[in-house]
Amino acid sequence: MEKLVSMKGITKTFPGVLALDQVDFELEAGEVMALLGENGAGKSTLMKVLSGIHGRDAGELCILGKNYGDLSPKSAREAGVAIIHQEMNLCNQLTVAENIFLGRERRHGIFLDNAAMNREAEKYLEELGISVPADRIAGELQVSRQQMVEIAKALSVRARILIMDEPTSALSSREIEELFRIIRKLKEQGHGIVYISHRLDELSHIADRVSIMRDGRMVSSGSFSEYSMDHIISLMVGREIREQYPRIDRAKGRKIFEVKDLNAGRKVRNIGFSLYEGEIVGIAGLMGAGRTELTRAIFGADLRESGSFYLDEREIKIEKPGDAIRAGIVLAPEDRRKDGLCTRLSIRQNLALPNLDRICRGFGVIDSRKERALCREAIENLKVKAPGMETEAGLLSGGNQQKIVVGKWLLRNSRLVIFDEPTRGIDVGAKVEIYQLMNRLKKQGIGVLFVSSEMPELLGLADRILVICDGRITGELSAAEASQSEILKLATAFEKKI
Repeated sequence: MEKLVSMKGITKTFPGVLALDQVDFELEAGEVMALLGENGAGKSTLMKVLSGIHGRDAGELCILGKNYGDLSPKSAREAGVAIIHQEMNLCNQLTVAENIFLGRERRHGIFLDNAAMNREAEKYLEELGISVPADRIAGELQVSRQQMVEIAKALSVRARILIMDEPTSALSSREIEELFRIIRKLKEQGHGIVYISHRLDELSHIADRVSIMRDGRMVSSGSFSEYSMDHIISLMVGREIREQYPRIDRAKGRKIFEVKDLNAGRKVRNIGFSLYEGEIVGIAGLMGAGRTELTRAIFGADLRESGSFYLDEREIKIEKPGDAIRAGIVLAPEDRRKDGLCTRLSIRQNLALPNLDRICRGFGVIDSRKERALCREAIENLKVKAPGMETEAGLLSGGNQQKIVVGKWLLRNSRLVIFDEPTRGIDVGAKVEIYQLMNRLKKQGIGVLFVSSEMPELLGLADRILVICDGRITGELSAAEASQSEILKLATAFEKKI
């Protein structure tokens, strides 16, 4: 088979961190290479070297038989490399065609030739077997359709090498099937695909080979069929994970939190439930069912029309997030980079921000010694992997970012912690650490409410599962009676509109 990429001895160092240590990597035409590893293992850095985002300190890089020095994003694209990021890279105000030809616009004299761009864009979209009008505004499309536009954009620059970073993290089951159909079609056309994902269960449907990284090194590479899932996980984390979902038993205590008749827009309708000490309550439902909207309404981030909240049997008023935080209710949001972190600030600053009332002396002056002691305690307790507390939060791996989002709230001794998709985009080792953190809260008698799109996660961790469909709670299942089929049945219990 034709070799599309050959990387040998690739080394890359950042201040205080050896990100890549003599890494070898190959990709052939017509194959899907699953690139796996914990967050911080070096996967993204290796692909950023290949796509021209980072230079390298040492090593050889060969693309389509040609040797290259350091690439820029533009020269990497010209060499045939395209990267489709986990966070979409489209200009939401521009049309589909304008996004596909951004920076390479077709012109008729001094004017843009929109008709030509629309025709050509539709040709690339038709190649993928999808129907999206080329003159449609990109920001109006579903996430899955935006992803297809990104793939069409890669085809328009004749990319032979496609890097897909967590491509299914925000897709429904049906959308994932459509993506896999397109990946198979691209394989048949001779493209090589590097597929980065933490959702290991989906790899058996598309992966031909697998490369596994740990601590900046390539630890194993070979045919996917030669690896069991347990073997892959042990290679990724460097140890055997005996229990992927470490459930603990604790006697159910008194009622911590209660919601009555909550209404907030079309996605939160007449919601009512209770949460007790010693239990973790999961929230299940299809995408768009209203799970995230429910967490935001409880936290005061979205305006509610009616409903009441009770914490430790006492009614509390929540009109805005500040009210929830003061009462002891906190939220680790779904989009941690956008809503949970200030990515340009340090770990210390992120941990300190919501806790200024605890670390300030008179006249609002921060007690630096107290601030550092609190931050050090949080970093040690949560096992955050970073060169130091002054490291910029945006430079951390997904799992460590999630720990910072949770850590800043734990410093407040909160009474109820709400997690929205707490393990999205993080590796299996970091997932277990998040599960153990949730169990620790459960042991301490702190309420835990969590939303997840991963059914095994809900079944493995939750003591009780609330299922939402079309903005309503359509069922409640104990851990003993919950199953994938039961959850799915309740998650599709739509109201009859006619």
